[in-house]
Amino acid sequence: MSAAAEKDKKRRRFVAFCLVLMVTVTLFIAGYEPETVHYGVHSDKINGSIKIVFVSDLHNCIYGGRDQSALLADIDREEPDIVIFGGDVVDEWGCTTNALTVMRKAAEKYPCCYTPGNHEYERSDTEEFFRDAEKTGVKLLMGDYAELDIRGNSVRIYGAVDAFYKGQMKECFATLDGGYYNILVAHKPEQIDDYLRSGSTRFDLILSGHAHAGQWRIPGLLDQGLYAPGQGVFPKRTCGMYTYWDTVHIISRGLAKPLRMIFIPRIFNRPELSVIELLPENT
Repeated sequence: MSAAAEKDKKRRRFVAFCLVLMVTVTLFIAGYEPETVHYGVHSDKINGSIKIVFVSDLHNCIYGGRDQSALLADIDREEPDIVIFGGDVVDEWGCTTNALTVMRKAAEKYPCCYTPGNHEYERSDTEEFFRDAEKTGVKLLMGDYAELDIRGNSVRIYGAVDAFYKGQMKECFATLDGGYYNILVAHKPEQIDDYLRSGSTRFDLILSGHAHAGQWRIPGLLDQGLYAPGQGVFPKRTCGMYTYWDTVHIISRGLAKPLRMIFIPRIFNRPELSVIELLPENT
């Protein structure tokens, strides 16, 4: 092989390497690197401000090493009044250590609530995991509520795995009181019509996950992603904030990373740590 041909071959290899590197970096930023997303919700029931960090669909992923230092730092940076863990903090199989580490360390600093999702109930050690979760200091909510007073704001946080599991939604509706700012943590966003169903009182805020923002997104074309469980192809509700009468529904993209879901990686769909700030109506 001539010197010119050898030089050209090396040049092609270098170009190919650069292209692979560019694609890798782009995919990492567009679908792998976590993002803190802020939502502002106004209500005439709120005086001052309440900040909630919502951790959804963690699937036992690691952020910052086994001590979960990166995720905990992101939570601390927001200085929340409440940390809420939504469903699928773990997978239906495998260990639970990473999720429990986040729960334990968060509960050392903040009031924490937790409502499970479908993956927890698909495990063989579901009840054992729930006991371990409660030992971390989080309040497990399944058909009941936690009541908090935050700087004079009366808040109730309700939890239901979904609209149908063991009558949990029915139990939540039975104790719903319009004198409180009422938050419902319910994992599956496609069941929104069932979460809204009530008499004269509705939940003020509903927090969901589950859909992983449709997994594969194309900005401006597939903003809700390609596919979501319970919604199928071209889903309608996988991420973002929606308003129904006086109820606000926030759906997190969740924190499951591609290395945990290697066969269905996220594309243009960064993992999300959700931060919700509750504000007075006229601010």
